[in-house]
Amino acid sequence: MLRLHDSLVSGNGYKCRLLLHHLRLPFERIEVALGTGTGTPAFARLNPEGRIPVLELPDGTTLPESNAILCFLAEGTRWMPAERMARAQVLRWMFWEQYSHEPNIATVRHWVAHLPPDPERERMLPRKRELGRKALGVLEGQLAGRSWLVGEGPTAADLCLYAYTHVAHEGGFDLGPYPALRAWLARVAALPGHVPIEHAAGIPA
Repeated sequence: MLRLHDSLVSGNGYKCRLLLHHLRLPFERIEVALGTGTGTPAFARLNPEGRIPVLELPDGTTLPESNAILCFLAEGTRWMPAERMARAQVLRWMFWEQYSHEPNIATVRHWVAHLPPDPERERMLPRKRELGRKALGVLEGQLAGRSWLVGEGPTAADLCLYAYTHVAHEGGFDLGPYPALRAWLARVAALPGHVPIEHAAGIPA
């Protein structure tokens, strides 16, 4: 059985859990405490970088990095287009998520919702929020007049970007000015097989 090592509060873990549920793939979820759990020698054997999530295959092979996990799971399914350009566009949005979206939306959420106040982080918050709003604006522009980020149906790109966007308010981001984005969030949440971020259970074999 697949085993997913992650944390329930992690959007990067959630995007992987979400696709596993959509695919109805049996898996065991293993909770890893951020900081204490990821810093152990045992976890270092799963991922020397000390980051979640990590997907562990039945043969013991481990795959870290959330978007690599998404690509691996989505291969050969409707969540990853076979057509060359459509596939490249899905990857484009997944790469963009890690470069322009996650470092600002997710980081601010983590600082505000999960860490104690810190003067250095407080100093950096305005710039991070500015960049986060810019990222939300890019999504709003892409989704204006269309239902999904790429093509005519949901792909791994939608799940990838849904994960941290739908909890952006926890970092103080107001989604009110982004109607197309909010409609897209509702569409993703209405897909059959959807589970909320606090859903802790895997899928039994």
